[in-house]
Amino acid sequence: MDFLTLFLIYLCLVLAVTALLCLCSARRESFLTRSVHRASQVLSLVIPTQLQRVTHQALHRLFHTRSCLFVVLHVALQAAVFGEYTWEVVVYCWELQFHILLLLLPYLLLAGNLGCFLLCSRANPGRILLVLFENRKKCYKAHFLVVFLVSFTGVVTKSNAASLVKVYAYDGVLFQRGLMCPTCNLEKPARSKHCSVCRRCVHRFDHHCVWVNNCIGGANAGAFLLYLLSLAATAGAVAAVTAALLARLGLCTPHGIHLPVLTYFSLSLQHLFMTFPRIVFMLGFVILLTLVLGGYCSFTLYLALTNQTTNEWCKARRFGGSPPLPSQPPGRALVYKNIYSKGIWRNLKEVFNPPAVLERKKK
Repeated sequence: MDFLTLFLIYLCLVLAVTALLCLCSARRESFLTRSVHRASQVLSLVIPTQLQRVTHQALHRLFHTRSCLFVVLHVALQAAVFGEYTWEVVVYCWELQFHILLLLLPYLLLAGNLGCFLLCSRANPGRILLVLFENRKKCYKAHFLVVFLVSFTGVVTKSNAASLVKVYAYDGVLFQRGLMCPTCNLEKPARSKHCSVCRRCVHRFDHHCVWVNNCIGGANAGAFLLYLLSLAATAGAVAAVTAALLARLGLCTPHGIHLPVLTYFSLSLQHLFMTFPRIVFMLGFVILLTLVLGGYCSFTLYLALTNQTTNEWCKARRFGGSPPLPSQPPGRALVYKNIYSKGIWRNLKEVFNPPAVLERKKK
């Protein structure tokens, strides 16, 4: 079996496993979930109890508490990719007289991606806080300062909780009026959810992203969308420049003289693997990353265009198999309908400029 056939089989296998994971992750009680659960039960009989406890604590600390580990991994991967791109790809491209703007494009996209990353990781996603003022006449200046900060950061307080309810209506299916958060002791506004990682209620909760170590909510959903788009564009630009370089180098090899096309392509690819292994492996990683990020960007853009969050999308898919709600009349089936969509352009405007209804000071 020649080198090209083995490479294509490997590529198809990686893409098939990735697609299988994406499909199974959206299903409740899927075959993959049952298989992992049964495998964990079998391994629990072999692995010592102390090691199981340590592993469980490590996984809980890694995925259920705020940690900078994934942020460090995120930065390390970008540094490794751009280190290889700078020290080898750019040097070879410069010798082959590639256009300077083509070489600088990944760096420009990286700068924009880092800016969006800082906005996502440092911005307040719209946490619902408890701020009480027993005597507003004596604390008028402090109360004015809190309302002023709320208008810019998206933080809401108990003093304007009544106004927060007016931002989004309760659909009566996914979000019920009068439900309390037992942890924060607050009435849960529509489209909000308590994040067990951040230990706060987040307005227009989407999900908790470990890669930015922050929740994605109403106040930073637009920055997160730009972060994903810029990250996918950065990976695509690096992949395009690297692929163009390898194509140019492959055409310069003398293997293509009086050979069929497939044989020439196989020998050229094998020659590139043997001569530039780091560049080829980096290209394979970046291409796979571009495909995964492209799919996730498409999903996130679909949610933005339809004015949905990841939390609402998952709840809507699971709603058919969920038990009846306490407020549901007997014998009457509830049908979920997205009442928050207002058209494509208004939905996008809401993502980048979220609505805020604040309580004004009564004179």
